[in-house]
This record gives sequence, C-alpha cells and structure tokens, in this order.
Amino acid sequence: MRGLDFLAAECDGWERRWNYGMAVADGALVGPDVDRVDVVVALGVVAVEGACMNGIITEVHPDELVRLDARERNYDRVDVTDGVRLLEEGPSIADLGRVVTYVPRQVALDIYLDGRDRGRAGIERRYWDLVDGAFDALLPGQGERYRSTTPASDVPVVDANRAGR
Repeated sequence: MRGLDFLAAECDGWERRWNYGMAVADGALVGPDVDRVDVVVALGVVAVEGACMNGIITEVHPDELVRLDARERNYDRVDVTDGVRLLEEGPSIADLGRVVTYVPRQVALDIYLDGRDRGRAGIERRYWDLVDGAFDALLPGQGERYRSTTPASDVPVVDANRAGR
C-alpha cells in the first residue's frame, strides 16, 4: 500500500540504465518477437556523480532479504542510505534504517552488451509497460521525471515475454 508499504523517494548519486542482461533459453519466451531475442534486458542503476533518481523504497524483513538476494543474484546490494530523501510524508530515513539498491554485476552487464552487440537483446513489452506505469502511479509528475532522467534504451522493446509472466 502506498505511503505504508511503499514510499516515494529520490536517491543522489545514481541513475537508471537499461543495462541488465539475462540470457534466455530456447522456448522460454512467448510472443511474436521470440525469434528476435535471446537476451532480455531489464532496468539497472549506475553510480553517476551529481545525478538523482526517483523511485520507491520499501521495508524488507531479514528473512525476505535472503530470498531477495537470491532472486537478484546478478546484482550487488549497495547501501545508499545517505543519498535518500523521501518525497512524501512518512517515517524519517533514520527511522527506516539502512536503505539499499541493487546494482548489476559485471556478468549481467556483459550478457547485455553481448546481446546488444549481436542484435539479439530486447526489453519485454510487459516489463517496459509495468515500469512506465509504476512511475506514473508513484506521485504526480514522477512518471515524467522517470522518462526524462532515464536514458533511452539502445535495444528494442519487443513483443516477447518470459512464459508464465
């Protein structure tokens, strides 16, 4: 629930990039563009001096963090507490404790770069729409801020989605 489970925030020193690559096996994608891609690209973040990205923060319990780390296995968990400010009323950052983000590891960046360079990488249309809509729902003006501060992808958005998603 917004304002309780999820809080709108911004974080200094980071920007989003379409740079996280995941290799997909034959038959793992469904849709009309399945023959175009063998690497699915997701949104990542990179450290950029002077940058500020918007997004959300949410509380993750220690037992959930173990599962989240396993899910995000090709990301490094990075403490960004000192750069975070809330964009809405709620508990203070001090009350929340440590705030982290997940930064793509080199292996994920290499998969993305290889797929891009071979012309075989793409962003799932379902994921693209989900991310775009989430920022529109965040707070007034935050969708436009997301679109204006996230560099354009250098791979296409494709009508191919991981089966079951």
